[in-house]
Amino acid sequence: NTASATGLTVTVVKEDGDVSLEAGALVLADQGICCIDEFDKMRCDPTALLEAMEQQRISVAKGGVLASLSARCSVVAAANPAGG
Repeated sequence: NTASATGLTVTVVKEDGDVSLEAGALVLADQGICCIDEFDKMRCDPTALLEAMEQQRISVAKGGVLASLSARCSVVAAANPAGG
């Protein structure tokens, strides 16, 4: 399996009429290190990670929820070269 943009950033969850946020890997790694392996095989758009890497924050505007979460972490990403 590969990581998704929501799995790395934040997910909005609706359950029984309540809306909540579930932190992804970058938010959970706040003030630490987030290691991403198989970066080349991710199906999500890597630009979803740009805000977290540039601004060290993740903004959410979904399902009536407006939030900004800290993602002050170092990102170490590994990928396999195309030619081996």
